[in-house]
Amino acid sequence: MVKYVLFVFFIVVLAVSGCARNPYGDTYGRSQAQQIQQVKYGTIIQIDPVTLEGEQNVVGTIAGAAVGGILGSKIGGGSGSDIAAIGGGLLGGYAGSKASQNLSESNGVNLTIKLDDTGETIAIVQAADPNMVFRVGQKVRINVTGRTARVVPQ
Repeated sequence: MVKYVLFVFFIVVLAVSGCARNPYGDTYGRSQAQQIQQVKYGTIIQIDPVTLEGEQNVVGTIAGAAVGGILGSKIGGGSGSDIAAIGGGLLGGYAGSKASQNLSESNGVNLTIKLDDTGETIAIVQAADPNMVFRVGQKVRINVTGRTARVVPQ
């Protein structure tokens, strides 16, 4: 039975990690292709590291509930076993949800930028990309679509 539970857990970890998206600003969704973007230019005046919260994953919640229910059903006998299975399922679902959320947490950066054309100061938070290092005083391009924006070196 323990081997079965470990197998299910292993499958869940693979499923959750397989659903991870590229968190960096160099990846676009299909719906974002061929969209007109307004381009602004500016200079970075402050950089602050931030943590981007992870998203809860349904697969992690369901798998945690399944594993918790299986383990809970092994406790006691009769109606006690049923109650333990329900409790194990609830606790496992919660644990699976939190685990998937923690797995998808990532590093980000809060960039404060002074715009060249208006002198206005704006701040944009985006995922940190190890291939795109920013520094104070650096000239950047801001690609704006609606209420979202991406900052890239100029």
